[in-house]
Amino acid sequence: MLMLNIFCEQFDFSPLAEAFEGEIESDCGLSAEIIVTDEAEIRRLNAEARGIDAVTDVLSFPSLDGIRGKALKKADFPFEVDEEGNIFLGSIVICEKRAREQAEEYGHSYMRELHYLAVHGLWHLLGYDHMTEEDKPEMRTREEKILSKLGITRE
Repeated sequence: MLMLNIFCEQFDFSPLAEAFEGEIESDCGLSAEIIVTDEAEIRRLNAEARGIDAVTDVLSFPSLDGIRGKALKKADFPFEVDEEGNIFLGSIVICEKRAREQAEEYGHSYMRELHYLAVHGLWHLLGYDHMTEEDKPEMRTREEKILSKLGITRE
């Protein structure tokens, strides 16, 4: 049984971690952190990390490269193992205000948008992207599968 531990001070994402059960092959637990922040901080991070001086909804900072679709083995990532023996996947930063605005814009709840952004960020940490037309459908399918497991649908 895969254990995905998600650390977030502001929200309980344990159901999200459970929804990823069976989606990732690993011989040990995995961990990630989610930080919910304000516009100024996400703008600063976006400028620093991507050279884009603008507010965005979510940023992902993966710890591992080239892992898309691969089994994650503890022996392959000795420097990314945390204190609990989990492979640390990376960090996700979500802008609370943008999440609230997008929830209103798309006509669904803030919690749905927050979970969507967290799922989106986790798939990025796992090496998936949506930069090309061929990658977009796979990313969207993976996102919707996890949201469906959570019982979160487009409202």
